Amino acid sequence: MSETKMSFKEAIFNKKMLICIFNGFTSGLPIYFLVQLIPAWLRSESIDLKTIGFFGLVLLPYSFKYLWAPLLDRYTLPFLGRRRGWMFISQIGALICMLLLAFMSPKDHMDFILYLGLAVGIFGATQDIVLDAYRRELLDDNELGLGNSFYANAYRIAGFIPGGLGLFNFS
Repeated sequence: MSETKMSFKEAIFNKKMLICIFNGFTSGLPIYFLVQLIPAWLRSESIDLKTIGFFGLVLLPYSFKYLWAPLLDRYTLPFLGRRRGWMFISQIGALICMLLLAFMSPKDHMDFILYLGLAVGIFGATQDIVLDAYRRELLDDNELGLGNSFYANAYRIAGFIPGGLGLFNFS
């Protein structure tokens, strides 16, 4: 069994690597949204630091995502296949919850903001699980290193969006 050698340009600029970049970016947005934007937003609304610190609980799904990872592997949604179906659900769910937060006032809806933040955490952690599995199935063994590095760097670059938005005062 002979492998065909790709040029450096072909290895970097192909559909699989582009998918890794976009998946990494979309996977990084929810967690950085929770870690950077929400605390900055709450602080700009004069919410006390004790309450903002309590919001760290919305990150717990990222610590316990291994608990529902087998369920995502076991069950296939009736559309788009096993990985892409779960990717679609988790990305749309995270997006809707993040958009709903734009219509909330921390002074009036603190409970609902906490629940939406927790939902973003659950959808984001679910997305991480599915994208890791999808990336492993998408890439050949010799592409894993490059694909994972593109994914990880795009994940980190995604932090610039919520981090940058956290610097603005929108009132």
